[in-house]
Amino acid sequence: MEQELHINMGAVFITVLANFIIGFLWYTPLFGKAWAKEMGLDMSAKPKSSQMIPGLIFSLIGNFFLAYVFAHNIAAWSFVPGMDSMSPIVKVINSTVFTWLGFYVPVDLNTVSWEGKSWKLFGINTGYHFVTLLVASVILTYMGGGV
Repeated sequence: MEQELHINMGAVFITVLANFIIGFLWYTPLFGKAWAKEMGLDMSAKPKSSQMIPGLIFSLIGNFFLAYVFAHNIAAWSFVPGMDSMSPIVKVINSTVFTWLGFYVPVDLNTVSWEGKSWKLFGINTGYHFVTLLVASVILTYMGGGV
């Protein structure tokens, strides 16, 4: 018997939009000044449109990759024995924490150890990664058929 992954593309696009908004809020009003200071950026210098537009486009593309691949990951968990008996919130927590710990935290730790970035920057960035995964997991689990 062949099993199929069911992906709700509407949920994927809502996740893209939600994480785009989170990125804007996280790196501007919430932690923008602290992030810029830790990155050595001058917040008074306004970026040119020729710099902003590609950045926003790449951000949307990256958010799409995250949402689309994460939707597949969450859907694939449905094949793990016992997952169908777990509540949706447990599925959200599992998909968020395991993905964050396995794929984001190691990369974020390397920015401290190999790139010389501060622990404060680590906290800002890894916190952002956790929040975007959590929001993505909630949307994709409850709307994407991963329940």
